[in-house]
Amino acid sequence: MEAELSLNPDIPKTQTKRLAVRISSVSKQFGKGEQAVKALQGITWDVAAQEVAMLVGPSGCGKTTLISVVAGILNADQGSVSIFGESITAMSDRYKTKYRAKNVGFVFQQYNLLPALTAAENAAVPLLIQGVPRLKAVKEASELLGQLGLGKRIHARPNQLSGGQQQRVAIARALIHKPKILVCDEPTAALDHETGMIVMKLIRELAVSDDRAVIVVTHDNRIFPMGDRVAHMDDGHIESIVDGSGRPIPAMIDIP
Repeated sequence: MEAELSLNPDIPKTQTKRLAVRISSVSKQFGKGEQAVKALQGITWDVAAQEVAMLVGPSGCGKTTLISVVAGILNADQGSVSIFGESITAMSDRYKTKYRAKNVGFVFQQYNLLPALTAAENAAVPLLIQGVPRLKAVKEASELLGQLGLGKRIHARPNQLSGGQQQRVAIARALIHKPKILVCDEPTAALDHETGMIVMKLIRELAVSDDRAVIVVTHDNRIFPMGDRVAHMDDGHIESIVDGSGRPIPAMIDIP
């Protein structure tokens, strides 16, 4: 039986959620000796299922390193990370690559769309990597793009799309394989306020409606209210965590 948890004591029992990500005492260093950079220094943090967790802080504070460790792209030097009870740090590199392809979705700041592919083909890439037949993969991607308001743009190539439309293609690509964890790196950095709020609304509705968790790395304080909790990082540490109303809360969530 899976444990349940509550983000804070004021949430009714009917709104308790499962633990999605547990980060325990994670440290990561780049380089050696005097040139060593301690990117992460004993990070401890939980993220719940169906939660949008914001990770904020100055450039170079370790945000991208942390989400890369959570996603299994980088290995931690110390500590552990688990996703829905499965240890990422205990996986072999080969298995971790397969796990990431199936269970982790990324929305990159620069979109990283392939210029020669249509919107539908770009969104279908994760399914194609998993071996889904091309026609089936593109059909599923086209349907998801339709839900994102791009039904009439599925055949357009990236240079024929606006920034907001490209971002929605990137979101579709990140969600098409129904990942357990969605990681968004500065998803609104290149967008105007109105488009950025539309993108965040889509992330909440599409990602949180299913049993998964979302981590959003951002400098954009305009979207902080779209998160359930905001974790402030600096110099490789999580300095504080606040809930949606700005009240300080613990990094680890008690599980009954």
